[in-house]
Amino acid sequence: MYQPATILPVPVFSSLCNAAFSLRREVFVQEQNVPIEEEHDAHDVTASHFVAIADGEVVGTLRLLFLPEHVKIGRVAVRKSYRGQGIARRMIGAAMAHARERGQDRFYLTAQSDKLGFYESLGFVAFGPEFMDGGMPHRAMRDYDRQSAVLVD
Repeated sequence: MYQPATILPVPVFSSLCNAAFSLRREVFVQEQNVPIEEEHDAHDVTASHFVAIADGEVVGTLRLLFLPEHVKIGRVAVRKSYRGQGIARRMIGAAMAHARERGQDRFYLTAQSDKLGFYESLGFVAFGPEFMDGGMPHRAMRDYDRQSAVLVD
């Protein structure tokens, strides 16, 4: 019987967070060819990290950065064999609920351009020009001030 993944916030450098970092390398560096030096940054130390656990292993991860103007959702990754099960959607929902409990309700992210539809289904709207990040085209997206969001091409 299918058991949905458990979504948890985890402390940085805990064993679960280290498993999340390993999953990020698997997805971004090995699968998507993001340069390894671009995968981790100084924000990993101060970010709030979340994992999805299924079948006894970390199968999804993301991080939140609490910035003055908004909360940035980033480094969303799900192990290939677990995609299509709603794990990313549930992780993002849990992370946004976590931020809202702390009084934050403005969310921002940069999405790989081929994932725009997914984030639009979560209430985000793209704005600004397309740009390259990790060797892939991305768009900035937000869930606030939607009416003023303008794409620039």
